[in-house]
Amino acid sequence: MISVRSSGSLAAVLLCLPLVSAQTPALTPTQDPLHAWVHGNDPATLETWVNERIDDERSDVDRLIAVTGPRTVENTLRLYDDAVNQLTLAGNNTYLLYSLADAATLRDKAQALTAKISSAGTDLSLNQKVYAALAAIPLPTDAPPTRHYLERTLLEYRLAGVDKDEATRKQIRALQDKITDLTLTFGRNVADGTLKITATRAELDGLPADYIARHKPNADGTYTLTTEQPDVKPVLSFASSADLRRRMYLAYNTRAYPKNTQVLRDLLATRQQLATLLGYPHFADLNTADTMIASAANITHLIDQVDGVSRDVAAREYAQLFAFAQQKQPGITTIGQSDNNYWQEQYRRAKYDFDAQVVRPYFPYAQVQSGILTTAARFFHVSFKPVKDAVVWDASVDTFDVFDAAPGSEGKRLGRIYLDMHPREGKDKWFSAGPVIPGIAGHQIPEGMLICNFSGGTAGDPGLMEYNEVVTFFHEFGHLMHHILGSQGQWSGAGGFNVESDFVEAPSQMLEEMFHDTTILQSFGKHYQTGETIPASLIARMNAASAYGRASDLQWFLQFSTYALQLHDRSPEGIDFDSLWTADTKRFSPFTPVDGIHYAESFVHLEGYASNLYTYLLDKVIAIDFFAQFDKHNLLDGPTAMRYRRAVLEPGASKPASELVRDFLGRPQGIDALRNWMNEEFEPLPTALKQGQM
Repeated sequence: MISVRSSGSLAAVLLCLPLVSAQTPALTPTQDPLHAWVHGNDPATLETWVNERIDDERSDVDRLIAVTGPRTVENTLRLYDDAVNQLTLAGNNTYLLYSLADAATLRDKAQALTAKISSAGTDLSLNQKVYAALAAIPLPTDAPPTRHYLERTLLEYRLAGVDKDEATRKQIRALQDKITDLTLTFGRNVADGTLKITATRAELDGLPADYIARHKPNADGTYTLTTEQPDVKPVLSFASSADLRRRMYLAYNTRAYPKNTQVLRDLLATRQQLATLLGYPHFADLNTADTMIASAANITHLIDQVDGVSRDVAAREYAQLFAFAQQKQPGITTIGQSDNNYWQEQYRRAKYDFDAQVVRPYFPYAQVQSGILTTAARFFHVSFKPVKDAVVWDASVDTFDVFDAAPGSEGKRLGRIYLDMHPREGKDKWFSAGPVIPGIAGHQIPEGMLICNFSGGTAGDPGLMEYNEVVTFFHEFGHLMHHILGSQGQWSGAGGFNVESDFVEAPSQMLEEMFHDTTILQSFGKHYQTGETIPASLIARMNAASAYGRASDLQWFLQFSTYALQLHDRSPEGIDFDSLWTADTKRFSPFTPVDGIHYAESFVHLEGYASNLYTYLLDKVIAIDFFAQFDKHNLLDGPTAMRYRRAVLEPGASKPASELVRDFLGRPQGIDALRNWMNEEFEPLPTALKQGQM
């Protein structure tokens, strides 16, 4: 996923950046107007740096308004984009300082400053003089990217309520500020809501040996586990103890309850107030007004469409799983949601002779990182060069400069990426990609970063990764390359992350499909102890096993998407979060709900995507259609890779996303590729392999 906040206006700035290192020497803020963290970890210094960005934004706005004579792109739109750039820089730096800094004082200051920046964005979005100046610019006929940027900017102004009277604009400003405060509080409560559970040694049976080794026994012989990702996923997938799985599932899905209950109610109510004030029946319609899908009704249509092609396949998958569980555990009458991952893992082992733990030794973290960089370099026609002397916020962060390797552009520096990939105290617990610096051709190269929580990063821990973790790495890296390649244009506000919000997951989900390629995997899948290359037979079993459950996964996303929509497409008064979640579970999932969970309070996607979690569904349809255009026997070096870069990634937000799709496919996206993907069977396995003899 990417980190975004959505409020249906210009104030919804993409906010994503890191924390400060205590070892970084303090500098005068003006020495680096792009990177807040290089100035040290003093909250007062951060505030000075942010105030400078806001002062620069206000100066740009004043100059814009003061222009006399005819309005032009250069004397008006350029100043507007400069102002947006200053707010984006400030927002990117403070939002992740708020969510990742290890010092509570710095997190508190960053949270307050994020709210301040968002408020400045709201002021800009409601400034009638700025809107009038932009509207007075003749739409250029010889520069389509600039025309699209201007038209979209004017649309965002109208959605923000710039055309309302002064009293209404004052109400809008107050509501936007309240939404920001509530959103930040919601996310902070989730990030700070780590819970601990105790397990006996016997309950750890089935878990990988290195997992158990990382958890030292307490004085009484028990083990302490947490609800952080490196602990949760292995328990739900491998622990033989159903009771441990249930306790972990409950803890993970109650980690921000009841702290976030009233926060979420207030957030939903405030979003609804904003939508009503702007003339929309509910927030979901406001939130989709500037997206590809355009309306909440179209979300429902998409959900029904994907449900129509996946429901029967998912039912068949569950029937196979349940029959298997009954064989292994006679008398079982249902599979609970806390047992879903475990039984799917057991089923894949039996049917495909594939144990997810078997591949882990071939994917130590450092090797995977190197392999993904090498793969991306070939696929995107770029090169990555480590920056050894980069000033970073934590010693574990790896920094690379990105250079072009496309014919005719070799050696051009395209941007910089930061990889912050392992958990630590105070760090955000999720997996995301985000912009650090927007790109402006000839002025400012784009920078982006990954924030992940993979195992490893400490002495003696190779960070052995499950295959789905490698897929996650590919996914997030897709976001990063979209930002770098798509932010080479002249406008800060038209980079890769500025495409319509429901297209932003398509490039990353397309890159996930690379993980099935034997040549790619064997290029970096080497046993961390012996150096043996991962066998092709093991990859074949892994691919066959991973193809099982695709329809069930889609149904799971349908449940998420429906739930997020239902929280925003009606009056929030009287919504019973738990009853609604249970009803959606029963509609889309054959797995029995676990009593006692409170999913909504820890549903982190409500912070950024709000009603628009359908994004993953729409973009899965697009991504699979994209991937179907590639030669499966030559993914990296065939001509399609460069055509994809040119048509989909490089334009950034310089044209509507629907045009990006047409430019690459030659037509709008269709559902057929997704239907085929759900029923995909990888190359037939040899009989001996099916019988587990290879």
